[in-house]
Formats: sequence, structure tokens, C-alpha cells
Amino acid sequence: MDRIYTPWRFAYVTGQIDEQGCIFCNRLHWDDEEHYVLHRAACWYIMLNRYPYNNGHLLLVLNRHQPELAGCSPEELQEMGHLLRIMELTLQRAYAPDGINCGYNGGSCAGAGVPAHLHLHMLPRWTGDTSFMTTIGNVRLMPETLDETYAKLKPLLQQALIEPT
Repeated sequence: MDRIYTPWRFAYVTGQIDEQGCIFCNRLHWDDEEHYVLHRAACWYIMLNRYPYNNGHLLLVLNRHQPELAGCSPEELQEMGHLLRIMELTLQRAYAPDGINCGYNGGSCAGAGVPAHLHLHMLPRWTGDTSFMTTIGNVRLMPETLDETYAKLKPLLQQALIEPT
């Protein structure tokens, strides 16, 4: 039998994460590389999901504590569209996925883990990527670490940001 070790997830799966305040507000001022923040813009920042569904799972996080899209300014919504495009290009170049999932969960009953702070998810998907490990064993297999994902995506994202739209 193969053993798959994922010690970085232990605190998460056992509910032992001890962070005071909003995790997204905290990342407004903390070290970018340590917390996997890939890019900061005027209204939003892009980061890796620390507990991803699969490799390349990105988050687009509003720079202020606001729960809903309805509360966003026109400038925030415009920048959101631009950054989602950049994220999609980056994931396509890094992973060549068959598809992309993108969305947000508005409120805790919709599945939002942090319902008070607006954030959107984007992740690459592949045909047939539903893993028996997830279905049967409640385990996810990640072929690269978050550090490796960060190192792969950061230069690609920076390149996409400077290309003409």
C-alpha cells in the first residue's frame, strides 16, 4: 500500500488553525511570498489557495472587507474582470487544462469558508480529473507543493500582466 503524506494540511483538517481576525485582511499587510500572494493591484490581490482543490487553485481577493459583489464599486468590478482574464491566461499557460472553474460562494450557506470577505476561486480542470481518492478516501493528491506552484505561476502571471489586452 502506498502512503501519501500531507503534513501541511493537518492543522486545517483538524480545525487547529489559530489566526486572529480575517485571513484575507491579514494578508493585506503580511509577507507576500510567505502567504503565496502572487500579485497586488489597486483593488484586489491574487494568491494561491492554501488548501487547494488541485494545483493552480487561485483566489482573487478584494482589498477591503466586503462580503458581496453588489457592494463593489465600478472600478473594483472592472479590475476584477481584468484580473480574472490574467488568471485564466496564467493557468492555461502553466497547466494546459481542458477547462477552468471560476466562481464565488456568496454566504456561508453557499459554501463560503470566509463569507464576510469577497473572494473568487479559479482553478484548472482536466477531463476525468475526479479522483477516486477524493470520492472514497476524502483525500486530495497534489503533484506539486504550494512553493512549486507559486514559483511556476508568479513569472507567468507577471508576463500576462504586461501583455497588451
